[in-house]
Amino acid sequence: MTELTERAVASRVPSLADERLQVIARRDPVTVREGTSLAECIDRIRETGTGDSVFVTDAEGKLCGVLTERDIFARLVGHDVDLGQPVERLMNAHPWTLHLDQLVRHAIDLMQTGRYRNVPLVDDADHLVGVIRPVDILKYLAEAFPEELLNLPPRPHQRMKSTEGA
Repeated sequence: MTELTERAVASRVPSLADERLQVIARRDPVTVREGTSLAECIDRIRETGTGDSVFVTDAEGKLCGVLTERDIFARLVGHDVDLGQPVERLMNAHPWTLHLDQLVRHAIDLMQTGRYRNVPLVDDADHLVGVIRPVDILKYLAEAFPEELLNLPPRPHQRMKSTEGA
């Protein structure tokens, strides 16, 4: 049986963070091609229901930029903006990216310090191969601690005075 102390669990986390990103299940990104209107980008985000960013690629699938929910709220809502203009006008043309051979800790750092919710994953030719979100990392970590998570009380700080059951 695995030791369930906080120290024992914490000692396992660093080694998990040193795994390559390829061990984490990644999502298919919401993508559009260059020249797509802002209105179409907003529709694509709305259609998916889970994505809050749209990634812009060229005809070869190389990442050109990203339009995030934050960009939409900051630059579009409450402003008189032509939604027929191409996404290139408002997208971030130089988003941070990670490669599948980089460490999980790099994604965690980028999400923490750069406030990224969707980190694009690219191959060596800058082709977009996926996106990773904080929930994907949490699922990966949770899978590494099934016994610890399944044995949590309904209220984490709950202390039982006596054992229950038979």
